[in-house]
Amino acid sequence: MKGLFFLLAIFFSLQASTLHLSLSSNPSRLNPLLSTDSASGEITSFLFNGLVKWDKYQKKIIPDLAESFFFKDEKTLVFRLRKNVKWHDGEPFTADDVVFTYKTIISPTIATPYATSFRFVKSVKKLDDYSVEVRYKKPYFKALETWMMGIIPKHILQNEKNIMNSKFNTHPVGTGPYKLARLEFSKDIVLQANDDYFKHRPNIDKISFHVIADNMTRFLMLKSKQLDIGALSPIEYERKLPKGFKKDFNIFENVALAYTYLGFNLKKKKFQDPRVREALSLAIDRDEIVDIMFFGHAKVCRGPFLPTSIAFNQKVKKPKRDLQKARRLLKAAGYDKNNPLVFEIATSNSNPTRPYVAQILQHQLQQAGVVVKLRIMEWQAFLNMVVFPRKFDTVLLGWGLSPTPDPRLFWHSKSDIKGGFNFIGYHNDEVDALIEKSETVVDRKELAKIWKKMFALIVADNPYLFLYIPTSISAVSKKIHNIEALPSGYWHNYIDWIKE
Repeated sequence: MKGLFFLLAIFFSLQASTLHLSLSSNPSRLNPLLSTDSASGEITSFLFNGLVKWDKYQKKIIPDLAESFFFKDEKTLVFRLRKNVKWHDGEPFTADDVVFTYKTIISPTIATPYATSFRFVKSVKKLDDYSVEVRYKKPYFKALETWMMGIIPKHILQNEKNIMNSKFNTHPVGTGPYKLARLEFSKDIVLQANDDYFKHRPNIDKISFHVIADNMTRFLMLKSKQLDIGALSPIEYERKLPKGFKKDFNIFENVALAYTYLGFNLKKKKFQDPRVREALSLAIDRDEIVDIMFFGHAKVCRGPFLPTSIAFNQKVKKPKRDLQKARRLLKAAGYDKNNPLVFEIATSNSNPTRPYVAQILQHQLQQAGVVVKLRIMEWQAFLNMVVFPRKFDTVLLGWGLSPTPDPRLFWHSKSDIKGGFNFIGYHNDEVDALIEKSETVVDRKELAKIWKKMFALIVADNPYLFLYIPTSISAVSKKIHNIEALPSGYWHNYIDWIKE
């Protein structure tokens, strides 16, 4: 079989090939230190590498830009770097780039939530051109995973006065298997195969991202085979696929490492009353949302960590709808027919499901006497006008999570800062203490106990109303060969793909 794929690679390499994908929104910054939106994150993953990465099963951390790594002791980590890596402009990648990346990400001149991951690093020292020593202030359970962060080039950015607004953010230079060839906002973003990629040149010459905000247009382009890969909503998969679609496309389905939630702005007085948050949780029928919107291709989310994680607390049951108790709690908080609770749900149409979920929430909460207004926005406007300036009552959003979660990013009081992911303003001293305790625990069983306690405390506080965990359904053209689909996904070997 490997011989067949080798022959196919030779045959198809004789003709240029392009992988056609879609984005629902424009990327904001193509800089791994600053990419906080999904579009930017998706594109930068093709352009940059970290020192390490997850293996294809997402179970073990393996070298990437590093050739090897080892712990000298429980607080000292050494990376040996590859010597055959070049930046997209031909300059060599060295230890200087690693040190520079660290100094940049902890600099007060940039605002990035990823700086939190480096909070326990005491020093990053160049031992020689291809060796780096990282010393931690104390043992840290994510010491290795921290270095999955994309490395940026010192020779380009060392004299940059304002990296937040740098030209680099739209003209990135990385070490990845693809490099940016064209960036046309709201139109096309084209990546070109990196001839000098340290593993091997990708078999597919180009990746063309088509920026298409409208979900129906994306679906029509997929059906007409203008896209090679596309996400399918459950209703599209169950009800809208034309006859013969599966002759041209393979279907891959995986439980997403993500969940969707309704987050409260806890700076608003009306949401500071725990009775109000509990009432709203009890007024929502999560099973109905899953049934109506997902046709069984999702499950109810019970809390901040996913069922596949050791942090998941089985004892915390999913909330059951109780309209009578919800009305009682609202009345105790001062809300009734004459003085109803009124608030707005803001979300983006970049995710085709969420506007409809917002309408279901509006209907369900109306049955408890709550008046809900909806605001559906384009993604960048949503981020810049609502989320970042925190001008919202509630937001309907989702988080994608690492196989090893870092609760500090979302739940620690100190992450309630500009550019931080705790933009709802959640503060709980006991949760803060558990987060801080967990960060120095390396034993997995002890870590699981702490996380499970944290899980229960956060759910009891209702800072989010955890809603559902979606299933990712993808249609992939049968013209693409050598895909290895695993429970963790199918993108892990994309540089080996061949397209007819």
